[in-house]
Amino acid sequence: MLLENKKALVTGSSRGIGRKVVEAFLAEGAEVWGLCSKPSAAKSELEEFAKNHNTVFHEICADVGNADELTSVVKSALEESKGFDVLVNNAGITRDTLSFRMKKADWDDVIRINLTSVFLISQIISNDMLRKRAGSIINMSSIVGIHGQGGQVNYAASKGGLIAYSKSLSKEVGSRGIRVNCIAPGFIETDMTKVVNEEAKTAWLSTIPLKRAGKPEDVANAALFLASDMSTYITGQVIGVDGGMGA
Repeated sequence: MLLENKKALVTGSSRGIGRKVVEAFLAEGAEVWGLCSKPSAAKSELEEFAKNHNTVFHEICADVGNADELTSVVKSALEESKGFDVLVNNAGITRDTLSFRMKKADWDDVIRINLTSVFLISQIISNDMLRKRAGSIINMSSIVGIHGQGGQVNYAASKGGLIAYSKSLSKEVGSRGIRVNCIAPGFIETDMTKVVNEEAKTAWLSTIPLKRAGKPEDVANAALFLASDMSTYITGQVIGVDGGMGA
C-alpha cells in the first residue's frame, strides 16, 4: 500500500481528475479529505469506495474563491486530521474568450480560483508540514501553462503562475523535507473538455504522438507517484501527462 497511514487533502474532488486522484489515494490506503464547492453526488460513492479499501473519505465544502470561507474550512480539516501528509491542489475553472473580449471579472475569477486559492491552502497546510518536516504538495497545472493557448490568456496565466509558484515554494520548504511539484495534463477526457467541438478536438489529437486523449486515471497515477515515497528525491518539477504533446 503506497499511502498506508497517510492523510491527504484533495481539492476539486467530486469529479474528473480530482475524483480519480481521490480513488487512487484511497485504493492505496490513504485517508482522504475531498474539498468541493458544494455537497456532491459523489460523496456516498466515495465513502463506500473508501470503506471497501479499509479507509475513510471525508467530504468538506467551501467556495475556493472566497478566501475567508476557504481558510476557515481548511483550518478545520487540518485540525480534524491532525495534519496532512499530502496536498493536491486540483480545483480550477475556465472562462475562455479572446483577450480583447475578456471581461475583467472573467480574468479575476480564474486567477482567484486557480492560483490564489492554491496560495491560501498551501500556506495553511505547509506551515503544519514544516513542523513535521515532511509532506508532498502537488499542484495541478496544465500544458497550457507551459505553451499558452489562444482564447485562454486567463487560464494560461493562472497555470503558468502555478508552475512558478510551485518552483519557488519548493526552494523555500525543501530543507524541511517538503516536496512541491506540478502535474501538467494535456488533452484529458473530462467534463471541461467535453465542450470542445469536434473540429478542435481532431486538431488537438493530431498533435499528440500517442494519438489519443488522456484519461483522468493517467493524471491520478502521476499524482499517486508524487504523493508516495517513490518520489522522495523529486521536487520543483513539472511532470507532463500529455501523451507527448508538449515534447
